[in-house]
Amino acid sequence: MRRTIAYLFAAVAALLPLSAAQAQQKTLTVYTYESFTSEWGPGPKVKAAFEKTCGCTLNFVSVADGVALLTRLKLEGEKTDADIALGLDTNLISEAKATGLFQPSGIDGASVKVPGNYADDTFVPYDYGHFAVVYDTQTIKNPPKSLKDLVEGDPSQKIAIEDPRTSTPGLGLLLWVKSVYGDKAPEAWQKLKKRVLTVTPGWSEAYGLFTKGEVPMVLSYITSPAYHMVEEKTDRYQAASFSEGHYIQIEVAGMLKGAHDKDLAKQFLAFMISPAFQDVIPTTNWMMPVTKTSEPLPDAFGKLVQPQKTLLIGSDEVAKNRQAYIAEWLDAMSMK
Repeated sequence: MRRTIAYLFAAVAALLPLSAAQAQQKTLTVYTYESFTSEWGPGPKVKAAFEKTCGCTLNFVSVADGVALLTRLKLEGEKTDADIALGLDTNLISEAKATGLFQPSGIDGASVKVPGNYADDTFVPYDYGHFAVVYDTQTIKNPPKSLKDLVEGDPSQKIAIEDPRTSTPGLGLLLWVKSVYGDKAPEAWQKLKKRVLTVTPGWSEAYGLFTKGEVPMVLSYITSPAYHMVEEKTDRYQAASFSEGHYIQIEVAGMLKGAHDKDLAKQFLAFMISPAFQDVIPTTNWMMPVTKTSEPLPDAFGKLVQPQKTLLIGSDEVAKNRQAYIAEWLDAMSMK
């Protein structure tokens, strides 16, 4: 009997260190978009770097795009498993705040520098990029030099665009057209639809069609050609410079009120604007960093189009009018 009890105590003692270790291993769940978590995206490197410092497991949950991310959060409400939402942009933050799901970050953003000096107490920027029409120089010899050129150009030269209902680039193009054309936007869309080969749910599908040679132009980013210059050693793909200016996307992350470990969530947001995270962004997410990196940007970034003007509609105005703008787009594109 004594021997049995002794064995029992020994077995319990052996389990104690494991239980303590398991209790210390915390998990941070970050909702984001698919291209962020892909094997070539920033996700794997961000995960490895953060886990070295946090004593935790970083768990990414991905959806197609930033608009889909907000939609999922709205559906899940307070029952969401997300601690952090990463991949919304400034076009969506007022709508995101209106859900009541987010809380102030508590992060000092003094080191963050983006065009227009955007700052917010809830959402922390982690990268930015200007939208652009990216074209194949082997097919398009005279690229559009303005949004007007794109809208009124040769209908035989097609473009792939993203759906503003599900995609942040699609929403960006919608707001770009609205910024330039105002009340005349429906007429612009009616002309442009003659050039639209397809409307995809997200950026990955549209850019995949472009790189496969199925369409000579795609709505993407000014920074996209840097990927091809750095990784493929080719300048075949270029961004067209538009005289009216380029609409900007500033991507942000925020902490959910229901975060399971708010200190850990805040630690991630602070990590996000540190060199360990920012160094990864230019050559994985192919966007511009928002704080100083520890290494200079690749030379390819110095060869990119420099926007003459940055366009951005305020997030409150976008929240107020987004559904009306989308309805206007659907009517013009005859997609109802």
